[in-house]
Amino acid sequence: MIDDRPYHHGNLRAALLDAAERGLRERGADQLALRDLAREIGVSHAAPRRHFPTRQALLDALAEDGFARLHTALREALDSDDTPARLRAVMTAYIRFATENAALVELMYTSKHQPGATRVVEAANGPFGLMQELVERGQAEGVLSSGDPERLGLVLFATLHGIAAVVNSAIAGPELVDGLVDTAMEQFVREV
Repeated sequence: MIDDRPYHHGNLRAALLDAAERGLRERGADQLALRDLAREIGVSHAAPRRHFPTRQALLDALAEDGFARLHTALREALDSDDTPARLRAVMTAYIRFATENAALVELMYTSKHQPGATRVVEAANGPFGLMQELVERGQAEGVLSSGDPERLGLVLFATLHGIAAVVNSAIAGPELVDGLVDTAMEQFVREV
């Protein structure tokens, strides 16, 4: 049987990533296959291999893209010079991203810890670096408690990720995010 589907696509890489993210949300990472994605976007089964030689390469690219999008969302939240306002906005932006993209976030953190995932780790440095800089700025201004900034940043991240997990597992509804961020702010921000 001859495959008469086109080999080329306007922007094959982007189309594959979009289709993969939809599949990730609907079926999970274990069910993603390059051949199925090719069929879905209407190209030959060999076409995806030009951009993603393996399924893992596709998953890593999806994770890299997710970290880049998270970094953009956090940067866009930094529209104030007031550190507590910036902290609140970044916390809210992280939780919103993690709840609106739950399957992607799970893939991002799973991929980050795979052997050889250098590019995924580099992509993760953007949003984590931004959050760490915010913690250090808050400590320098006396807005956040002193101590090891990496440890404080890790506890802050764990809090945000935990809130997202609670929302994603339907223990708390998304309408509670703002109130949960307020409670987290009370735990981290000192009166100055």
